[in-house]
Order: sequence, then structure tokens, then C-alpha cells
Amino acid sequence: MRKPGAQQEVSLSQGVRVMFYMMKPSEASFQTLEEVPDYVEKATPFFISLMVLELIISWIRQGKLRGRLDDALTSLSAGVLSQLPRLFSRSIELTSYIYIWENYRLFNMPWDSPWTWYLTFLGVDFGYYWFHRMAHEVNIMWAGHQTHHSSEDYNLSTALRQSVLQIYTSWIFYCPLALFIPPSVYAVHLQFNLLYQFWIHTEVINSLGPLELILNTPSHHRVHHGRNRYCIDKNYGGTLIIWDRIFGTFEAENEKVIYGLTHPINTFEPFKVQFHHLLYIWTTFWITPGFFNKFSVIFKGPGWGPGKPRLGLSEEIPEVTGKEVAFSSSASPLLKIYAVVQFALMLVFYEETFSNKAALPQVTLFLRICFIILTLTSIGFLMDQRPQATFVETFRCLIFLMLCEFGHLKLLIPSFSLAFEIFFSICVAFWGVRSMKQLASGP
Repeated sequence: MRKPGAQQEVSLSQGVRVMFYMMKPSEASFQTLEEVPDYVEKATPFFISLMVLELIISWIRQGKLRGRLDDALTSLSAGVLSQLPRLFSRSIELTSYIYIWENYRLFNMPWDSPWTWYLTFLGVDFGYYWFHRMAHEVNIMWAGHQTHHSSEDYNLSTALRQSVLQIYTSWIFYCPLALFIPPSVYAVHLQFNLLYQFWIHTEVINSLGPLELILNTPSHHRVHHGRNRYCIDKNYGGTLIIWDRIFGTFEAENEKVIYGLTHPINTFEPFKVQFHHLLYIWTTFWITPGFFNKFSVIFKGPGWGPGKPRLGLSEEIPEVTGKEVAFSSSASPLLKIYAVVQFALMLVFYEETFSNKAALPQVTLFLRICFIILTLTSIGFLMDQRPQATFVETFRCLIFLMLCEFGHLKLLIPSFSLAFEIFFSICVAFWGVRSMKQLASGP
């Protein structure tokens, strides 16, 4: 029986079905926003389980694992970064929606009606289509969305490569729904639409037969992530592919898809992955002559230039040969394993921080976030083999020991505390010695 006003629990069966948008209205209709479960936060075990399953299937079929460790770590790091703002406040997608609902709604559709539920399903997906399309056609919006396209692999970890900036423009496209759809219903479908898009980031599923006509599927979304000319600006749908068919942006998968940005960024540093295009816009804005041209740099397509059409020239998109080699880290296998271990430890603290965010002091919350960001940055430096990597990692390990000492980081299993402190002390010594040798050897 549901407790009015309290966030509802999510069963194992519901957790699995949520990932595929297979919930019934009676299971996912709530009177108040406070009752709506945080489906995205609770989905972490299902993300991990499906990624493991994908690895097993690819190993059985091809005798090798799909994707690369450095690329997967970068995708997971982007996913972690994109969620950190939620530790401080409710997302702008909800706050803006609630404001419009409370001040400008035209009428109130019943929260417990199946008609409301299915109408919201269509409305959120329609809003997502137009947001997604504009995120490719408006340069300043592309600055956020390009993060998701920067991976040169295509697997379930790619789905988690999310932008920190994207949410600050996506909310606009859902505002019309706030004129009549209750926030609690909207909050459910906003999460379902996002979670559905996780499983379509895979190459282990070829075709879904007749469902390809209606649903967004792995095949359709592979095209969307391609940098082949025939793939550019196609298949924007979230859950449904019908919007692309209606508005002329659909393209079926045919020749081999090469993934990533048309101009690869060749880095695993999380902040470059997130913000490099903003820097490009800033530079281009100042060197472009004329007010209207500067305006166009921001609001026309990423490929626009003076004298070109709004979305640029398709012939300027680099052709692919099918023999492209994805950018890989030159780090040793041992260093990559070390990075995975450190990421896994950070992920434990990340999950524990979200679980207890209401009970944690603001200072502790802030310090934990700083440590998480520092960890992701250090891992990126290690993967890129940056000269500063040894200094950053030494500092990070010292910070870990200090946070543990002052009680800002606590292990889930207290009996392991001593072992972890010894481990990080060894890390400090190891990276410290490497840093000193680097200093002694000079530039």
C-alpha cells in the first residue's frame, strides 16, 4: 500500500521494466511530486548489469569485448559529472516546469487518469525530439550535446556519456506541457524517456523487425551516432521514431557506421570532453567579423560560416573510409587497471553520497563533490598521459587520506578502513616518488 506524500519504493521487476518503458499507468501514477521515485538514481545496478550482459554476449559472439577501457571510463566519468548538480538542487527541468504549472496552467488534467499518462508519454517524447534536433542545429546547444557524441565506441557505456550543460536548454521544450500536465506525471515520463535510451546504445542487437517502424531502436540510434555523411543530423527520436518519419529526419542503417564527432577531440580529460566546443565558439565568435555573423556563430548550426547555409555544407563533412582508428590511451595496462580501481572506489563514495545527501552536512557534501571531480580529472590526466598527472594523483591521494581523517569520507565497511588508508598511503609514496623524479629530470 502506498504511503501518501512519501517517495515510493521501486521493486526489482519495476526496475527492470522501467529501463524499457514497460510500466503500466497504475504502477507509475502519483498524486504529488514527492511520491515520484528517483528512477534514474535507482537504475545504477541495472546499468551495470546490462553492461556486463553486453560484454558477455559480445565475447560469446565475437570472442572479444566491445569497446575500450579508456573510452568507457571517460563515458562513465561524464555520467557522474552530469549528475553532481542534483546533489544541491532539484533539476531546472523540474523547477521551471513547477513554476509554470503553479502560475500559468490553463487547466488541470487528472493525475490518475490513463489518458493523462499516455498523453504525457507522447508529449515528453515529442518535446525531446525537438530539443534533440535543436541540440544538433543550434551551435550553443550543440556545445552541450556534443559530449554525448564524442565517444568513438558505441556500447552501453556510451549512453552514460552525458553533458553537464545540456539540461540548461532542454527544459524549454517541455514547458508547454506544464500548462495542463501535473508535475508528478511529467517527472515520471521525463525519467522513463531518459532510461529507455540507455539500452539502444548497443551493437549486439541488430533489428527488432516491425518494431523498427515505431520505436527508436539500436539500429536507428547507431545511425544517429555515426559521423558518416548519411548519418549526420538524423534519427532524433527518444522512445519513438515516428517523429523522424513525420518531419523528414529519418535514415535507415545501411553502410557501416563510424562513430564519434566529425572532428575527433582525441582526449580523455573530462573537462575537455565537456567544454571544448564552448571554447571553440568563444574563439570563433571573436574572430568572426560583423554583428550578425557573430550572432550566427552562436545560434546557427555547428558547421555554419559566413556565406554558408544555416547548417553548413554537407560536402565539408569529412568522408569516412571505414578504416578509421579510434583514439586510444598510451597508458600501460597496469595503469589502466589502477584507474579502474580508483574509479570504482570513487563510485562507491558517489553512490553513498547520493543515498545520504539529505543527512550530510553541506561542508561534507561540498568536499565529497570536490574529491569526485578531482578523481575524474586525475583519471583523465592519467589516460592522456599528461605531464601533470603524477602531481595531480599524488595530491588526490593525499586529499583522500585527509578527508578520511576528518570524517568526511567513510567506508561502507569500517573494518576495511585501515587497509584503504595503507593502500592510499602507498599510492601517495609511489606517485610522490614519480613526481620528484619528473621534477629532477626537468622539462
